[in-house]
Amino acid sequence: ILAIVRDPYLPVFNVINLTPQESNELFFIKEPHDVTVMRKDAVILDCQAHGEAPIDVRWLKNGIKLVESERIYLLTNGSLYISEVESRRGDKSDEGFYQCLAQNKYGAILSQKARLTIASISSFTIQPTSIVVTEGSVARFSCKITAHPPPIITWEFNRVTLPLATERITVLPSGVLQIHGVQQAHAGNYRCTATNIASRRRSAEATLTVTPALHPKLPQRPHIIAGPQNMTVSLHQSAILECMATGNPRPLISWSRADSKSIDVYNTKVLGNGNLMISDIKPQHGGVYMCRATTPGTRNYTVAAANITVLAPPSLVEWPESLTRPRAGTARFVCQAEGVPTPQITWLKNGEKIHSNGRIKMYNSKLIINQIIPEDDAIYQCQAENEQGSVLSMARLIVVMSEDRPSAPRNIRADTVSSSAILLAWERPLYNSDKVIAYSVHYMKAEGLNNEEYQVVIGNDTTRYIIDDLEPARNYTFYIVAYMPMGASRMSDHVFQHTLEDVPLRAPELSLTSRSPTDIHVSWQPLPDKLSRGRVTAYRLSYRTSTEHAVTQMELPGERTQHLLENLQPDTIYLLRIVAATSVGWGEQSAWTSHRTPKASSAQVPLAPELHLEPLNCTTLLVRWQLAPRNSAGIQGYRLFYHEESQPESSPIQLRASDNRHTIGGLDPRKKYHVKLLAYNFIGDGYQADQTISTPGCVSVRDRLVPPPPPPHHVYAETNSSTAVFLHWGRPAFTSSHTVNYTIRCNPVGLQNASLVLYLQTGEQSLLVRDLEPNTKYEFAIRLHIDQLSSPWSPVVYQSTFPEAPTLPPSNVKVTLIEEDTALVSWKLPDEPNIAVTHYTILYASRKAWIAGEWQMLQREGSITMALLENLKPQQVYLVKVSASNEMGDGPFSHTVELAVPPEGLSSGHVPRLSHGSPHTSVFSDGFYHLDQKSMTGIIVGVCIALICIIICAFIIVCRGKNSTSGATAHHLGPDGQAENMEVMVPMMTEDHFIDAKVLGRRRPYITCPMKDTSFQVQSSRHGDASFKPGTTMLCYEEELSTDPHQPTTLQVLLGPHGDTEGSSNSEGSHATGDSGRYSHDETEMTNLSSGPSSRPSSLSTEDKPSCLHRLSSIVLTDSEQEASDSLWRYQAQVGGHRISFTVFFQ
Repeated sequence: ILAIVRDPYLPVFNVINLTPQESNELFFIKEPHDVTVMRKDAVILDCQAHGEAPIDVRWLKNGIKLVESERIYLLTNGSLYISEVESRRGDKSDEGFYQCLAQNKYGAILSQKARLTIASISSFTIQPTSIVVTEGSVARFSCKITAHPPPIITWEFNRVTLPLATERITVLPSGVLQIHGVQQAHAGNYRCTATNIASRRRSAEATLTVTPALHPKLPQRPHIIAGPQNMTVSLHQSAILECMATGNPRPLISWSRADSKSIDVYNTKVLGNGNLMISDIKPQHGGVYMCRATTPGTRNYTVAAANITVLAPPSLVEWPESLTRPRAGTARFVCQAEGVPTPQITWLKNGEKIHSNGRIKMYNSKLIINQIIPEDDAIYQCQAENEQGSVLSMARLIVVMSEDRPSAPRNIRADTVSSSAILLAWERPLYNSDKVIAYSVHYMKAEGLNNEEYQVVIGNDTTRYIIDDLEPARNYTFYIVAYMPMGASRMSDHVFQHTLEDVPLRAPELSLTSRSPTDIHVSWQPLPDKLSRGRVTAYRLSYRTSTEHAVTQMELPGERTQHLLENLQPDTIYLLRIVAATSVGWGEQSAWTSHRTPKASSAQVPLAPELHLEPLNCTTLLVRWQLAPRNSAGIQGYRLFYHEESQPESSPIQLRASDNRHTIGGLDPRKKYHVKLLAYNFIGDGYQADQTISTPGCVSVRDRLVPPPPPPHHVYAETNSSTAVFLHWGRPAFTSSHTVNYTIRCNPVGLQNASLVLYLQTGEQSLLVRDLEPNTKYEFAIRLHIDQLSSPWSPVVYQSTFPEAPTLPPSNVKVTLIEEDTALVSWKLPDEPNIAVTHYTILYASRKAWIAGEWQMLQREGSITMALLENLKPQQVYLVKVSASNEMGDGPFSHTVELAVPPEGLSSGHVPRLSHGSPHTSVFSDGFYHLDQKSMTGIIVGVCIALICIIICAFIIVCRGKNSTSGATAHHLGPDGQAENMEVMVPMMTEDHFIDAKVLGRRRPYITCPMKDTSFQVQSSRHGDASFKPGTTMLCYEEELSTDPHQPTTLQVLLGPHGDTEGSSNSEGSHATGDSGRYSHDETEMTNLSSGPSSRPSSLSTEDKPSCLHRLSSIVLTDSEQEASDSLWRYQAQVGGHRISFTVFFQ
């Protein structure tokens, strides 16, 4: 027989093969699903069951039987029809969760839950606000509204609807409006509109005011003004990560994952200028996403990160199977489910929830039924449910009866012997008693749910047994089963009996606070039944000072849980203890607890906080506190003290003023601890709160005869930021009706001080561990706690936090003149712990260039802490500063260090090489710096290599000069008749390379730029020809020839006279930048590279300006650049009859 069943979470139908017997039982063909409807609309909730007739169908709403009416009634196929959906308040509303219950002679089954929601739209929770921005910057408005179903958000400008996306405007579905490159035309009134099937709402209007921008615009580092936010997204929904940044020039936005996995390109697209949208989201899309805003052509960037958690409805990975078992046997059903959050497992019997009752237990993802009776023959369902939905699976238990079994034991009697013992007696079974080989005695507490059933097996030679491990003053229930070789009998009748009272096992834990210098407020919690061993009738409170032996006592009624001691001495240590009594007598007294009364002073120090202690498990305490509002002003922090009883007090733990809880881990089980907490302000310490508490025992295998639960598995750690790591893990394959808690152990790798280990508590299967140290490797382990059982620690996982962007500049910056035109700059790491540096930036300029805002730039790897400054001009004072950077951002520059370059010809031995501003620099009488042997060796080797390079370069230049003179007929003749072959150096930088582009001037050079439709060859002096495809960006310019032969060419006007060494590049890859200390690839900055009084000849009039001048652009290299092993390539390009050569330096 084939049954076709539709899976509610997949657009397909499942085909299930059923045996003839199963087809006669019961299952659903159609189940209700979530639905959103308009008020007053009609709706049908499907329910169709298949099985042996007759089948009775009923409906439940929010777990309660639904009463039919003229408006709500069942259709013939079992579906529910509501003619007019009502949205009135309270129980009269039709909104809620619906389930149908189908029943035949084999049992009953319950359908999945279906939520009926009435379409609605609320008022705006976030309204757009008016803003003022400068022209050319960015503007952002946002609005937020709650609606069912989710609304469509649009925006209006001056009451006219805006398109969802234009060149400058982006509308995000989340309700954000972004405007890039704001113009005066964008000034006006904006409002958002939210629309769904219920209604449409418009927000209040917000005004955008645009002010003129300053000219020229100053360079600005990238800054993310609206970064991505941590979000939780349901399966198959869409997630939008916003990233909006400002800067000059406008930064480029890029995305990556923190785990280095690739971003799914099929379900991901970019909205506007850098917002990331992930559609049809799946579990693999979860993780930390990083938005990076980068200044074009530089390594200046900033990063923002957010975590996406993908929620998924439950899905079953193991299903219960139908069983056939004999009476008095045992049945085990297994059910496992996965989903996010972790689904809760509930077991149903004929559609009703099952509770543990001794015979029936639920643990380890199993339903176990012991001592099966005929009434256990039923249909059982496993229901896995989380906030995303529910799923059910069914199985049947068939109970087989046998006539050869003995009858049940008779006439059960129970008599109390003491506070912990009860005597049981019974008679043998009436039938087949001679075949009995043993009896099993079953007992459990009579009050409460989910009590554990205990079993004792005894021989067949007795019908009496004393159970002596019971709790005092408790009611118990007992029954007995007889066993023979062919099986067990039915259960005997149940009998109930209670144990006697006893003296209290322990005294209450005291909590002490002072409300004034002359009183102590004493409070305690009532003893639990297990410790009181009866009804507490009285308490005896004793106290004395620490210096006196006379004890004052007072008796308090058993209903009291607090007492105020008055007329005490200020600033005095008092010792207090308490004892409880039942009708049997007094129990054990508590140990003395100390408390110091406050000093008698008029100073306004904080009062004592309200302190609460809670044992989370056998080794961990949770400390919570609360200050009264009138008491919290001016609090600077808290001091927490704790120590084991009879041990000295430890040093305090400093806590922030914003804290209101703290976890104390690593304690010993079954020990009493004294905890003290006080708040302090600028005046001094406040009143203290004292409390004692005992840690529970760790239940072992010997105590419970139950193995400890397995530890959490699949522990995974991923870095969220420089101070946070996101942990998530899997719950072991078991379930229980009790709450499962987790302890997370966190500490830096190699930690020696055990007191610095961090213990955190949570009930979830994920946790964001905060307040960690940047750039530090941590180890994490997790254990779970259930029913006072603790698992072993999970395997340790390791994860490192991101480094923080440097907050301090490099230290000990020194500049030393080692040659007439060369200086050595050295520095040390910034003086901050755990800092990672990937590269250093060195800016230097002569005082004249500094005034013009022109800095030369060098960059060095993070492992290098020195650099050479070459081609320095004599009789100049140079300014030098250094900054450190890493992948998280750039740090500040150091203080400017000055270096005076002596006149030419002056020996270094007569001129002290002194770097101003470096307090650790030592200058001796001979004017030399005393360097160590390694430094001197390195300098000598470096100078030798430099000399060899200079000789080689000179030889190459001489050879090239001869080749150039042979083609002088093609060169432009200068006024003196000499051939002129002008080369100028244009410092440029791409993302990965520094490029020195050389342009050979000719008469009427003309290059079409950019070249989109032409492929051409670039000739390399080392690596042959390189082909550039259409669309490749090349360095190009055009100019029209002036009639004046003495008029400078365009490049001369742009870059200055041929002899100007200030504008040329040095071999260290220096680059001109603005005074802000940040290199920019902006074209305007390049144009102003060598601006100054000498840049333009005075003879060049306004009429003689070149009529056409294209700006310089970068060169994009392809393919072979990744295969380079040389550090320098030289290329020549022949384009339109003109030759362009350029050089690439690889860093």
